[in-house]
Amino acid sequence: VGYDELSTRAVAQRAGVPIGSVYRFFGNKRQMADALAQRNLERFSVRVTERLKASGEEGGWRTAMDVVLDEYLAMKRTAPGFSLVDFGNQIPVGARHAEPNHRVADRLTDLLSAYLSREPDDDLRRTFLIAVETADTLVHLAFRMAPEGDERIIQEARELLRAYL
Repeated sequence: VGYDELSTRAVAQRAGVPIGSVYRFFGNKRQMADALAQRNLERFSVRVTERLKASGEEGGWRTAMDVVLDEYLAMKRTAPGFSLVDFGNQIPVGARHAEPNHRVADRLTDLLSAYLSREPDDDLRRTFLIAVETADTLVHLAFRMAPEGDERIIQEARELLRAYL
């Protein structure tokens, strides 16, 4: 199901609740999709934070980038509803509350600045925004080429990000 096919009625049916219950929380499918995108970003942030803590390493761009990309790919492949809206990029432009990749870049700046021993300044935010935009485009290409993501394109994306960061 894509964004265009998403409906509050379908969500209510799938959840087994009256449609009025859905409208109580979401006025329309755009609000519902934006809430799902925000939930995805929260879950992604938790997963990245847990993986970085478990790695035991500190300050490495390569480790940070690998964790971020690996968790994004894992969610794209396994998290229910993630492929529908991910962080909001699938929602039509006029409907988005904030530019999704800016939200992701800001969140990564906040999450990773201490890990990388960097100030969360405008330069770091711009660096993350460029990395997020690049990764987003290449990962979407990989998933258009193969249902589970074309591994060659994903590897090229990883190499490109490593060279940039």
